[in-house]
Amino acid sequence: MPRFLPDLAERTAATYLEAFLGLLLAGTVTDLSTAKAAAVSALPTALAIVKGTLSGILSRTGTASLLPTPKARTTPPTGPAAS
Repeated sequence: MPRFLPDLAERTAATYLEAFLGLLLAGTVTDLSTAKAAAVSALPTALAIVKGTLSGILSRTGTASLLPTPKARTTPPTGPAAS
């Protein structure tokens, strides 16, 4: 699982930044303070951690993704494009 923790950390950080920036932009309309936006952004971040952890447990990909990874090619390519 060497890829799992960096993958989960990247997804978590991205989720927090997206939620925080979205709330800051919406805050100009709804008058949401920066501190409240930072606190509210923690909820989708926590959900991203839960989803990523469950994905790591349930999948065999070694990442925080539910999507399957492409299988490695086991035979070399043949034909004119192979040379």
